[in-house]
Amino acid sequence: MGKLYIGDDGQPRCAWAGGAPGFVAYHDTEWGYPVHDDRRLFEKICLESFQSGLSWRTILDKRENFRAAFAGFDFDKVAKFDETDVARLLGDKGIVRHRGKIAAVINNAARAQELVAEAGSLATFFWRFEPDPASLGEPHSLTTCAESVALAKALKKRGWKFVGPTTMFAFMQAMGLINDHAEGCVIRQKAADARSG
Repeated sequence: MGKLYIGDDGQPRCAWAGGAPGFVAYHDTEWGYPVHDDRRLFEKICLESFQSGLSWRTILDKRENFRAAFAGFDFDKVAKFDETDVARLLGDKGIVRHRGKIAAVINNAARAQELVAEAGSLATFFWRFEPDPASLGEPHSLTTCAESVALAKALKKRGWKFVGPTTMFAFMQAMGLINDHAEGCVIRQKAADARSG
């Protein structure tokens, strides 16, 4: 049970769920459930890039601010952002003000449009990289896998920024391409059912 957190309801969860206020709700209702919505996929890839070097708590606490700042992560709108928008975002205290990461989101929005034209949807492209669960071993034991390395390489080849293998692994965990809920976690089977449903 050392890898589990017992919540206020007495139920065991992944240990990280006890790390901060708001984590239990995120863990129970979002993390690890399969996502096929292109806007949510784009949002998550952007937020994972902003998290690089920071804690997820910082990003989760600012998520609504990020959504407001980046037009709800509608990549068709974000792709039209210009230097005026960059200046606005650099002045926005509600988000992480990192010029390179802001520029990456705008760049990646245009790359997302190209990917939709190529594959039909972001979901179609990303889900091609879903790993075989048997190849992953014990949940929470990895920070990358062959598929996250391949996804990062495929995106970088297409001009995406801030999409390294570790960032892509975290993206895959969160978006349900991998069910990385710990053995014994009350949500593990729910996430598995959602993946097979």
